[in-house]
Amino acid sequence: MGTHLPCGVDYHHTYCHYLPFPAKIYRPGNYRWGNQIITESRRMEAESTQKKEFLDRMLAFGPELHSLYRSLYGEKGYKRLEDMLRLRWSARPDNMVDLDDARLDDPLWYQNSSMIGMMLYVDNFSGTFASMPARLDYLAELGVTYLHIMPVFDMPTSLNDGGYAVSDFTSIDSRFGTNGEFDEFTRACHARGISVCLDFVLNHTSDEHAWAIAAKEGDAAGKAKYFIFDDRTMPDAYEKHVNEVFPVLAPGNFTYNAKMESWVLTTFNHFQWDLDYSNHEVFFEMASALLLMANRGVDIFRFDAIPYIWKEWGTNCRNLPQVHTLVRMFRIILDIAAPGAIIKGEVVMAPQEVAPYFGTEKAPECHLLYNVTFMVDLWNSLATRDTRMLAALIQGIPDNIPSGACWVNYARCHDDIGWGFNEEVARSLGFDPFLHKRFLISFYLGAFPGSFSRGELYESDPKTMDARNCGTCASLCGLEKGLHERDEYQQELAVKRIVLLHGFCMAANGIPVIYSGDEIGQLNDYSYIYDMHKARDSRFLHRQSFDWAAASKRSDLSLPGSQVFRKLHRFIMIRKGQDMMGSANKLNIAGTDDPGTICMLVEPRDVYGQDMMMVVLANFTEFQKTVMVETTSSPLLREDDWTDLAQGKTVRLAGDPVVLGPYEILLLTRNSRNG
Repeated sequence: MGTHLPCGVDYHHTYCHYLPFPAKIYRPGNYRWGNQIITESRRMEAESTQKKEFLDRMLAFGPELHSLYRSLYGEKGYKRLEDMLRLRWSARPDNMVDLDDARLDDPLWYQNSSMIGMMLYVDNFSGTFASMPARLDYLAELGVTYLHIMPVFDMPTSLNDGGYAVSDFTSIDSRFGTNGEFDEFTRACHARGISVCLDFVLNHTSDEHAWAIAAKEGDAAGKAKYFIFDDRTMPDAYEKHVNEVFPVLAPGNFTYNAKMESWVLTTFNHFQWDLDYSNHEVFFEMASALLLMANRGVDIFRFDAIPYIWKEWGTNCRNLPQVHTLVRMFRIILDIAAPGAIIKGEVVMAPQEVAPYFGTEKAPECHLLYNVTFMVDLWNSLATRDTRMLAALIQGIPDNIPSGACWVNYARCHDDIGWGFNEEVARSLGFDPFLHKRFLISFYLGAFPGSFSRGELYESDPKTMDARNCGTCASLCGLEKGLHERDEYQQELAVKRIVLLHGFCMAANGIPVIYSGDEIGQLNDYSYIYDMHKARDSRFLHRQSFDWAAASKRSDLSLPGSQVFRKLHRFIMIRKGQDMMGSANKLNIAGTDDPGTICMLVEPRDVYGQDMMMVVLANFTEFQKTVMVETTSSPLLREDDWTDLAQGKTVRLAGDPVVLGPYEILLLTRNSRNG
């Protein structure tokens, strides 16, 4: 039985008296709106059931939403927000309602080990949405069940930051196709069991958005949606406390607009105007657009640059309490009107600083968050042949996160690699953080003696000597260099590095996401420098068109890229067959006698699986290693023989050395469990 409100309750003057709100709302499975074969009475029954479910969720979540909303905006606009939620729910398509039902039955569906992610640019992968359904079989063959498509909303022709400068949050840009073709694409994904993830840029719009255009024309309502000042008094006060995001390419946090004769807050680029969320109209419009896209088939919303979305003069305007209020409200809105959709947050910080964006068990915020430092420390381990920083990170990943929380792990993405490792840990291991960062920058540029990498720098600042690195996974791992030098052994090692990085991501707790092209070992594309719209942004080095010719040869295992595909496919199939490789796990470290190796323990979070464990033993060097594992971390390590899921070989961890080949990774389970 669900919890009930007292008889006679009148929630916000709009809802009927006395309604239960159970954790799971049940729906007659055979009755759907719009089904032409059911009788009128059955249709009315189904419609009544849906309306009741909406009211149940409003009664369950509405009081908290109302309280949070009032804390930011008072009562202004709240009734309109409620009306919008009703409208969006009533327009929710039958297929999405069905998906809601399935996910309410399995609320942690995204933590399953079958979740395998890929991120891609639609234009680079298939050209348009019209061509995407025909390409989905390739993704299904690899085992992808979570597809993150990069920004596709209407955007300016050139100054669009790869789609992160949005001109219309409700319309697909014509270069990708039509709104109808997008809808067909999401339906095709769902038919193959693939969830759709879409970037949702909360912090800013393009300066060609209708609101910005209106502001330039002097419209007061348009101006009120941004931070616009007639003189430098407020901008100068802001600059005293707030760092620059792109000090080289986009110095300063404000841009002067000659037409308005005013200064506009532009945290990222001069053509990206920051939204003012202290204006309730901004929140309303973004919430409305969010639900519109949820109704069009988006399952996972990637909230971009979350820490920046609330500004308070006199602070650093990062991670303010109101940010968490806003994220919680967005989550509640989805829970009410699109309960099958979830939120992935982009918070580029260490795990301890990221974890608060999961919220709490009683007031959850993001369902998914990137483990950015995990990615950084993987690349650090390859360059240094030293896993101690990675081990320290794993031991420090918070365990006290909500049961619905899930990390996202990846080796590469559309962005650069910024070297945000834990400087205190680096010092404790004998590294000078500044010099070590300089080493990593040089190594992955390919300039450091003995480096196997080929890449380029992004945001290279000669004053601070800071920079970020760009390049595909294969080029950064040495495949480009090995092919150029026709060195087959270097090519073999490069393939092993690529597989090691992705294998480690698949074994760690969370959803692994592959960047499109990395699964076939695509190399850097230097042609971007000949495009005037891309030449200044070295991130386009790894934002190239997908190589379908190479993908068509994926069965030819004489090719390095095909070897990568086969090996990653093998790891994906292993992960899908092992509940222990899902997301509801915790990680620990068992010591080894060689810093070039690491032993990661994967254990269930709950007490019911205390006799279960997977051991991930990996070698981050190009040399064969004979390793002793410290078994005091868990009594399970001293029991039984352990079998590698990928190769089938058996090892004993208690007292016996384990031989690891160059860049080898073992996924070990106990023989007693295997039997």
